[in-house]
Amino acid sequence: MEFLVASAIGVLTAGGLYMVMRLRTFPVILGISLLTYAVNVFLFASGRLTTGAPPILTDATTYADPLPQALVLTAIVISFGMTAVVVMIALGAYLGTDDDHVDDAPDGEDAT
Repeated sequence: MEFLVASAIGVLTAGGLYMVMRLRTFPVILGISLLTYAVNVFLFASGRLTTGAPPILTDATTYADPLPQALVLTAIVISFGMTAVVVMIALGAYLGTDDDHVDDAPDGEDAT
C-alpha cells in the first residue's frame, strides 16, 4: 500500500514539474494543480495509512492522525481559490496580448 501511494506521489510530482516547465499558460496551471495534489496526498499519507481506524485518540491501539486530514482539507480550499485567481490572471493576460506564452522575451528575440 505504501509503495502504491509513494508511486502515485512521484508520478503526480513528475507530471506537475513537466507541465510547469511548458511555455504556455494552461499547462503551467495544470502543472501547479498536479503539484498541489501531490502535496495533498503526501500530507495525507504522513498521518499513517490505516484502514478502519477512528480519526481520534482513544484507548484504541490503532488510530488515524486527524492533523494531516485537517491540513489537507485546508490545502484543498486554498489551492482551489488560488487556481481560480491564477486562471483569471492568465485569462486577462491572454485577452490583453492575444498570446499565452509564459516567457518574457519579445517576439523575434531568443529567450536565452
